[in-house]
Amino acid sequence: MSMRKGLLLLIFLFALSELSAQAIAGDDAPFTIGRNYRIYPGNVAQTEVFLVKSPLDQNILFAGCNTINFVPFFISEGIYTTTNGGATWQGNDTCTGEPIAFHGGDPGITIDKNGTFIITRLGRSPFVGLYSHHSSDHGQTWSSQKVISTDDLERATLTTDANSASSFYGRSYAAWVKFAAPFPMMFTYTDNGAQTWSTPKQVNNPTTRNAGGDLAIGPAGAVYLCWAGATDVSPFKEIMVGFASSANGGGDWHVTENAFAVNGITGILPNKNNIRVNGLPCMAVDTTQGPRRGWIYIVTGQKNLAPAGSDPDIVMYRSTDGGLSWSAGIRVNQDAVNNGKTQYFPNIHVDKYGTVNIIFYDDRTTTTDSTGVFLARSTDGGTSWKEYEISDHHFQPAPIGGLGQGYQGDVIDITSTDTKLWTVWMDNSSGIYQIWTVPIEFTDLGGVDEKGRQPASAGLTQNYPNPFHTATKIGYRVVSPGFVSLKVFDVFGVQVAEPVNEIKTPGYYEVSFNPGDLSSLPRLAAGIYHYRLMINDRAETGKMIYLK
Repeated sequence: MSMRKGLLLLIFLFALSELSAQAIAGDDAPFTIGRNYRIYPGNVAQTEVFLVKSPLDQNILFAGCNTINFVPFFISEGIYTTTNGGATWQGNDTCTGEPIAFHGGDPGITIDKNGTFIITRLGRSPFVGLYSHHSSDHGQTWSSQKVISTDDLERATLTTDANSASSFYGRSYAAWVKFAAPFPMMFTYTDNGAQTWSTPKQVNNPTTRNAGGDLAIGPAGAVYLCWAGATDVSPFKEIMVGFASSANGGGDWHVTENAFAVNGITGILPNKNNIRVNGLPCMAVDTTQGPRRGWIYIVTGQKNLAPAGSDPDIVMYRSTDGGLSWSAGIRVNQDAVNNGKTQYFPNIHVDKYGTVNIIFYDDRTTTTDSTGVFLARSTDGGTSWKEYEISDHHFQPAPIGGLGQGYQGDVIDITSTDTKLWTVWMDNSSGIYQIWTVPIEFTDLGGVDEKGRQPASAGLTQNYPNPFHTATKIGYRVVSPGFVSLKVFDVFGVQVAEPVNEIKTPGYYEVSFNPGDLSSLPRLAAGIYHYRLMINDRAETGKMIYLK
């Protein structure tokens, strides 16, 4: 082949790949795939990757993962950080908190209000259980282990309350499944940067074993916990999602064991070297001041249950009333149903615009034995989606031998700063599983106006906390001057309060509702109440639950 013909062929192939990426993202999509890179290239496997940002400094990001080597045998938790917005990364393939030789991997990570890095992990015999370490120097050095639980247990999920207006500002929470009948969700918290933890508390009393678990914080410090209810026999397929909420920092829980039915993908993927997969739920909450403030989103991997098809799909559910009720399933990936393509391992994040972002593996642009990484974004709470292939290459998943059938890790992650989305996933294209990333500028994505804001709309937002014990706040947005009425009704339709009844100028407002302050006698009983917002002739309603 002549040099000229070879150059023309390369140009044609490049143009074809660009057209393919444009077609996935949509005909009007401005997005161009950025360069993927490994944040900390190493010689040990890096799997099950997590990423969090500092509430104090948007330039500080903390990534963690399982790190694994077999000769000599080694399992620990990778610690990788950037303090300059991702320009450079530093780290270590092991958390150096003593006793190093007995770390068991499966990390959960967060950064609290003081900038303290916190990691939870499993221990190896004789230190069976859940342990934590903390760091005050961006992960360079770590405390010795702190005991959280000595039970046999599953990986803990970890989060922190970074809302300065919350009564539990700075509290960090951990939750996990206890490996003993009835396999319940357990919970603990720390108020001092993981120097000490509260006595673990059982959240629920399930009739079927629990699996997985994810924590999220609502707008005013409400704590939300979700998990999978699974069958009692291997491979422990997910058949429902459970949900619990606490309005008082984990002191009391309102539990729904079966919030909605699912049909998870737990098992192996024969077309991908028999890797082991699951459909465990991941959760995010809109804490913006936008029209969907307080909405809760849960995403899973499912098949053979509508709207999922016969192949693995990504399905999301949303709650607009603090978890009291849930929408029908919403299929996130927009390829044709039952087309033989495989989507799996989703994770979810709501950015500062209130946009829902879901990252997942997807093989629709490659062969069935390979996969890429996709991002789906919804600017309307999941009603419509726009998709982007964010990986600039594909890889062939394969199990990591010696860690059980098909193991390759099962968590990828996404977060955001003020200017961009950050995604992390595990990819073995270098010959070994490593953490890969691509920073995505918001300006390269659709749905954001020239001032970096989504257009505001009038309407009601979910009250928070919900459920509540004493008082709750109800938010609403006014986009043009008008008369506003906000009324509260009991389950019989009897009006019990009218917190707002006046003309309002444009803006976002919040009003407090405290049943104990009402002059009505007798006092309001615990239970479900409805509230109705009228702006001129437009009405919206919400539902809340009052717990005495």
